Amino acid sequence: MSNIDQILLSVYARAFKSIADEMSISVQQSTRSPILCEAKDFVTGLYDGEGNMLEQMENLPILAFSLAPVCKYIIEYYDGDINEGDVFFHNDVFSMGNQNNDVAVYKPIFFEGELVAWSAVKGHQADIGGNVAGGYNPNATEVWQEALRIPPIKVVEGGKLRKDIWNLIFANIRFDIVQHDMKAQMGACVIGARRMLDLIGKYGVKSYQDHKVALFEATKKMMQAEIRKVPNGVYKGEGKVFYDGRHEGSEFTIRVEITVEDEKITFDYEDTDAQTDGFVNGTYTSSASATILTFLQMVNPDIPHNQGMVEPIEILIPEGKILNASYPKATTFGNHLCPPNADAIIRALSPVMPNKVTAGWNNLLCSLSTGKDAEKDDDYVDIFFMGMKGGSGAMDGTDGYDHIGMIDASGGILDQDYEMFEQQTPHTLIKHEYYTDSAGAGKWRGGLGTETIYEIGSEDTQIVTFGDGDFEGSFGLFGGGGGNLNLIRMTYPDGKQVIPNNKDLIENVPKGTIYYQIAGGGGGYGRASERDRATIAREIRDEIISAEKAAELYGYVAE
Repeated sequence: MSNIDQILLSVYARAFKSIADEMSISVQQSTRSPILCEAKDFVTGLYDGEGNMLEQMENLPILAFSLAPVCKYIIEYYDGDINEGDVFFHNDVFSMGNQNNDVAVYKPIFFEGELVAWSAVKGHQADIGGNVAGGYNPNATEVWQEALRIPPIKVVEGGKLRKDIWNLIFANIRFDIVQHDMKAQMGACVIGARRMLDLIGKYGVKSYQDHKVALFEATKKMMQAEIRKVPNGVYKGEGKVFYDGRHEGSEFTIRVEITVEDEKITFDYEDTDAQTDGFVNGTYTSSASATILTFLQMVNPDIPHNQGMVEPIEILIPEGKILNASYPKATTFGNHLCPPNADAIIRALSPVMPNKVTAGWNNLLCSLSTGKDAEKDDDYVDIFFMGMKGGSGAMDGTDGYDHIGMIDASGGILDQDYEMFEQQTPHTLIKHEYYTDSAGAGKWRGGLGTETIYEIGSEDTQIVTFGDGDFEGSFGLFGGGGGNLNLIRMTYPDGKQVIPNNKDLIENVPKGTIYYQIAGGGGGYGRASERDRATIAREIRDEIISAEKAAELYGYVAE
């Protein structure tokens, strides 16, 4: 395209990023649920008139890469009936959604009567109906036991709210806060639409369309250049999933075969285990998103995140696998299959990308509490972000991140603010610290996990647990050691102790119960004998590692 201005091309790329960022700030500042305004468990994005990704703000990457497939589905679903002023909701996992609780808002953007773009926001809602408050039901075997399904639906038509549709949706959702948060997401989409119209109005629709295509092509070439750095070949790796919520001792294996052919990379999950009859299944969209975000950690971080970035990547996940369950299987756990999926990819590519991969990250163990805050006379829902993820894996040249926040091999989600935790729940925080000796040993150690304690402040509290990290700790690479296991333990006021399964529903937990959680550390990279001695001495002083473990794992004895 001879009419492409390289400086203007950069202006478009940065403008798209800035708009997505402004949308993200709007959501953070206007939502009410701590899941959104505190932890930032949401994403914002811009898409062209065909649903191709222009840019996204990846507070949680596994959600961000799920927006474009649904946008394209909506365009097909409403073919000929998409009009200026429309707004669509969607969460349906069987029409390209990733998780029931992750509800998306899509707003088409028209310029002089032509559909030129979309703005979209997807956020994890505090409730989405189903059998269990908060949306996580470890006993579920089918989607209706998990959530209200929202296939593509117009909630605003031609600028007018469809009250019947709105009321139908929110009559099936427990908490009023969800309505307010969805309105905030809609508001962010309006901001995105306004900024896009300003941009297109400034440079013209033809300039926008031409430079958009050029931006996709330039980004595609950048990704192809990264793939060319990987030797051609076929590489295999595995990750484990433990317990499906129904069958004690059940275990499943994610198997990936990665084929690199010049400028193309294919991730094939044909040999992955079949879907389960329980809680632990994923959707194609959540699993493909996990694959993309894991590979992105191994390539140039400056590659723009648009349609061109994903074009050289092919992901094959047959329906009926644990990573792509068929209708009407339960799939809420699917986002949390990202860690074992990432483990499989890391193990496959580590022999040929040793300087780009990390050791294993601590596997997730989560909890969610719901109940009645008697002091406020109001319901509450809290995903306990403080205790969730633990440490990331080390890599060549650097230690792992200490307690990365919440989820998967993606980072992005923030830890909770202590004071906000106590304001938004009836609970009282007692302790939240890095956990000594939790990191995997190595020339580069894994990130530290945490030790967290709080007192439950509501009667008849419900605790849901979901994760994997109490069976297998993070793994080390190239001689590095693994991290410690996760643990959740509750001590009731009468002294009774309850250690829940990693997919469990504990009802009627009494007020005054002490909740205790260990989130494990990340895996180490390289032989521990090669770690810098002065660094070990400093970390003993700072209680990152005990003198006993330093002697056992590193052979270091202070003089």
